Amino acid sequence: MNISSRSFFLYLSKNKALNRAAQNWGGNIAAGKIIGGTDFPSSIPFIRTLNEQGLAVTVDHLGEFVTNAAVARERTDECIRTIEMIASGSLDSQVSLKLTSLGLDIDAQLVYENLARILDAAEKQKIMVTIDMEDEQRCQKTLDIFKDFKKRYSYVSTVLQAYLYRTENDLNDLHPYQPFLRLVKGAYQELPDVAFPEKTDVDENYKRLIKTQLLNGHYTAIATHDDNMIDHTKQLVKDHNISLDSFEFQMLYGMRTSTQQELVKEGYKTRVYVPYGSDWYGFFMRRLAERPANIAFALKGMAIK
Repeated sequence: MNISSRSFFLYLSKNKALNRAAQNWGGNIAAGKIIGGTDFPSSIPFIRTLNEQGLAVTVDHLGEFVTNAAVARERTDECIRTIEMIASGSLDSQVSLKLTSLGLDIDAQLVYENLARILDAAEKQKIMVTIDMEDEQRCQKTLDIFKDFKKRYSYVSTVLQAYLYRTENDLNDLHPYQPFLRLVKGAYQELPDVAFPEKTDVDENYKRLIKTQLLNGHYTAIATHDDNMIDHTKQLVKDHNISLDSFEFQMLYGMRTSTQQELVKEGYKTRVYVPYGSDWYGFFMRRLAERPANIAFALKGMAIK
């Protein structure tokens, strides 16, 4: 995708009027296609179907950049309920969350208190919680919080983005923590002084990160729809005799479903990222900005009843 089309979709993702319109439409046009549902209970049937197909899941309650402490606490309570429902329903699912939904932009003590409550529930139920990475200006705060909690909790992981120049250093810095990391290319609009502007450079950095994390012996989630990256990982695993239990592929719900099923048949653990909630529009636009092929996958998924 060229820079102008990427910028166009990222611009649309931030359009408040279109976001409000999408929420007014409700999640009916997206539920079961690009999101699980407007809430977690309505997503459970879709999660069970994926599990029956041999696919693991991670769920994400959509909504970020919360600026009200009461809303951040509500998001925390909802995440804890989700963890408890995953456990009681014996679902093969993890949880993903954004720190801005827990109050990162409001108060440091607030986000620490909220995340601690969530991770207490996750440790009790033995369910992994992944701290999603957001834009570059929040990257260091996110990593600092992750490192602090990783000292005290086992069921916490985070995400690194290949399009940032800093990420290779971040990966090396996290090595002593033996981190479970999800590696992605990145989906936010960043300036060229902090992020690679060219796709080829992002791809090469992504390959380096995958290799380093896998050879470090830490569990790795390779989150990509790119066949080149999937094939690169397969060859890397073969060349270095890396156990299939030490990594997984991750893809978005509703996109590349046949590829997901093929990977399962080939013996690769594959996890589907299932977002839910009414605030789905911005998430959807950023996914379209990531890669041109996502547009075709998404439109096809939206059209199928």
